[in-house]
Amino acid sequence: MDNRRQERVLLRNADWVVAWDEAAGRHCYRRGVDLLVAEGRIAALRPHDAAAPADPEAEIIEARGFLVMPGLVNAHTHPTHEPSYRGVREDHGVPAHYNTGLFERLVAFRLDLAGRQAAQKLAYAELLACGVTSVVDLSAPFEGWIDGMRAAGLRVWAGPVFASARWALEEPERLRWDWDPAGGRAAFQRALALLREVEAQGGGLLSGVIFPAQIDTVEEDLLREAMAVATETGRPFTTHIAQAVLEVQEMLRRHGTTPIQWAAQLGLLAPNSILGHAIFLDDHPQIGWHTRRDLDLLAEHGATVAHCPTPFARYGAQLRDFGRYSARGVRMAMGTDCAPHNLIEEMRLAILLARTGSGRLDAANVASVFHAATVGGADGLGRADLGRLAPGMAADLVMVSLDHPQMVPARDPLRALVFHAADRAVRHVFVAGQQVLRDGRPLGIDLTGVAGIIADSQAKMLRDAPQTDYRGRTGDVIAPLSLALR
Repeated sequence: MDNRRQERVLLRNADWVVAWDEAAGRHCYRRGVDLLVAEGRIAALRPHDAAAPADPEAEIIEARGFLVMPGLVNAHTHPTHEPSYRGVREDHGVPAHYNTGLFERLVAFRLDLAGRQAAQKLAYAELLACGVTSVVDLSAPFEGWIDGMRAAGLRVWAGPVFASARWALEEPERLRWDWDPAGGRAAFQRALALLREVEAQGGGLLSGVIFPAQIDTVEEDLLREAMAVATETGRPFTTHIAQAVLEVQEMLRRHGTTPIQWAAQLGLLAPNSILGHAIFLDDHPQIGWHTRRDLDLLAEHGATVAHCPTPFARYGAQLRDFGRYSARGVRMAMGTDCAPHNLIEEMRLAILLARTGSGRLDAANVASVFHAATVGGADGLGRADLGRLAPGMAADLVMVSLDHPQMVPARDPLRALVFHAADRAVRHVFVAGQQVLRDGRPLGIDLTGVAGIIADSQAKMLRDAPQTDYRGRTGDVIAPLSLALR
């Protein structure tokens, strides 16, 4: 199989296909299927007929021994710096900072340009390797960012960040917001200009998302204006909200209401809104607020929650719980947020946390989290042609080897993938009918030298931490090694 755009491709005799049942509104399994791709879209899904004449215009790909499934949609991630936090962010390390570890690292650590370019390549390769075909890339813009998107072959929703304030720490457990409204508005205008450039250069694969950084760091008028622009231009809107106890406490102090309720008052909860995390609602035990309205507001307004379990589970927090949100009618999507950018592993963790957090086995299962990782993310982005395998849908698809030892026996291949094999069994990935991952290796991303670059950049980031840390500490003090070095 080569990497040039094919007008017609036939995946012949797939053992299993995760197909979209439009009438039921959910995925289903089909066996022994021929899947025809024409001009970047799925032209047909039909039972395999060995006696049928070959399509002389189609490239034939033998799909026997494979599960073919829709490409995954990563609705919230920060790929251009998170790989640099390997060995740094997984534990807080300093007990006095358990509640501010999120802020501490973002305030103290700065990755240089070479490191960010390398991080993007490494993260995008990870995304493709686990079957992600669409990603929301929430980043501070840098030289080469758009080039990296185009080379990878992914569908990318670029979210250049803007904010009216920056976090600063004054002492342990005390966060400060340093406001610069004029700077925030200037950053918003730069973001809009960059989005126009992204969309003009994307060849149909690159889009824009309006991304005010956090609900607590952007002034009210700018939030309203950002949502108005998103609505007028047909772009998604996304922000971090209800992601930290300190954030919720600050919003209660400022406005006398929760971040979710304040966002509803501003008109920020809508079908084009993707809310990063939305964990600490008014009924969360770590909040203890007197209302019980947040979950209903999310459902009533049709907003999508991007559920990213790993970073919060690391810090002892979790969304309560996936099944409760879904049962209330909240639209759920999946994201990785941090490294590793493995959306299959995030699905597994989402299931386990939902069950342990609720005490109910039915709180989440493979079908519900897979729906979130495909259809949920696609619908949040306003793309009903993604995350589904059916005629007329975009030909974003993933071929999973059923011969991988951790996929055997493939009695229920999605369950085997989510609970056992994860990215190890993903072999080929196509976006708009064009192959972007072959035999587990990305075709458009050159990883030569990337490991060394990001290692050097991380070392520099840790050495330079005293210049930005409020206590002048080195990176090794902020994030000590897991074992003493003797």
